[in-house]
Amino acid sequence: MSSIRRYALHLAWLVAVIATGGSLYMSEILLWEPCKLCWVQRIFMYPLVLLLGIAAYRGDRGIFRYTLPLSIIGGSVSIYHYMVQKVPGMEEISPCRTGVPCGSDYLDLFGWITIPLLALVAFVLITILLFTASKDESEE
Repeated sequence: MSSIRRYALHLAWLVAVIATGGSLYMSEILLWEPCKLCWVQRIFMYPLVLLLGIAAYRGDRGIFRYTLPLSIIGGSVSIYHYMVQKVPGMEEISPCRTGVPCGSDYLDLFGWITIPLLALVAFVLITILLFTASKDESEE
């Protein structure tokens, strides 16, 4: 467990890089226009690349206090966005009134894997890794 703890910040940074790269690939290469909720999720994911990268380089486990709110709020938006896509009637109360509808699915693998679900997985992994990185060595 100590080796996972030792590299938890690096792994969290890697997850943020992959999520950010994936979102940029989908919007800039595949030309999938993001909806308003996708933009909100990006607002919480993109800074994590920079913050976690610096923290991993410096070995700064105190970054937990600053990055955990970003990952939890971003994950909460992902849950809401997934519900807008999958729960009947939720799209009627979504904030997407113009542009791309928040209920649209560019990616819908197996009927349940969507872009908001992938973002949620990334936010959850980052949150778990942040908790792992912040654990005191004496607790192990």
